[in-house]
Amino acid sequence: MSLIKNEPVMKDIPAMRGRRDFLRSATAMLAAAKLGFPRNAIAEDPAPLSLRAQRLAWAGVRLQLETGTLFLDPLTNRNVWGTALKDPLIPVTDATGDRFVVVTHRHPDHCDPDTIRQALGDDGTLAYAANAGVPNVPGVKMRAGALYEPLLLGDFTATAVPAVDGYGDPQVSWIINAGGKRIIHCGDTLWHGSWWHIGRQYGPFDAAFLPINGARFSWRKPVSDVAAVMTAEQAVAAAVVIGARLIVPIHYGVVGAEGYSEDPHAEEELQTFARKRHVAVEILKPGAWLSWRT
Repeated sequence: MSLIKNEPVMKDIPAMRGRRDFLRSATAMLAAAKLGFPRNAIAEDPAPLSLRAQRLAWAGVRLQLETGTLFLDPLTNRNVWGTALKDPLIPVTDATGDRFVVVTHRHPDHCDPDTIRQALGDDGTLAYAANAGVPNVPGVKMRAGALYEPLLLGDFTATAVPAVDGYGDPQVSWIINAGGKRIIHCGDTLWHGSWWHIGRQYGPFDAAFLPINGARFSWRKPVSDVAAVMTAEQAVAAAVVIGARLIVPIHYGVVGAEGYSEDPHAEEELQTFARKRHVAVEILKPGAWLSWRT
């Protein structure tokens, strides 16, 4: 059969497809009418969700959608740091919609059972990375995920990526996608070599919640006398490598805890180093909500 003979048939294919699409649309509208739906119900797209982000005490963050709430490392238990933590403790019992908590590791200032239960209410879900160990929070629903495995938590998608702990205990950072935004929350990680991989695979980020206090501790012997948490300068470097449009500093503000010290000028140093490398910074006091940068 020659190509010339087939040519009229080929030209008719778009028209045939158009008629089929019309018939499908008409059939769908007829079905909707019979079921009592408005005529434009099928054609309309749902309204896009919008993400809000609130800084909580210490390393805690609340992410809020119209449909649900996700907390990262929330802390409301004053007994964890006593009077050494000057932050006001922001309540987590007022969460709306589906409730989720995600923790970076099992240390009590990042994984407090009482706070987690308050945040989850009666039917929320605690998510954690399997390589970081099962959190000691009995009586709540849990979901485990592997490194780089996306977890669907309602309208949030949470993905654990590598982090390095100052004690050598397992921990992760979490990437959260929701409401058209992508953020990363980094617990109390050290500087590490996986930043480049994270940036290439997941960046850029609308905001990076990064620890900055360069904490040193003398609980472990012999004492190292080196920072066991990222410094402000390292946080800026991490933001540059992963492609973060904005740094929101977390995990600083402890003064007078026995055997624990931090850089008292971390906020000022963060702003200084960020200006040099042209990275935006938003200092949020506990309870304040983030203003997204365009």
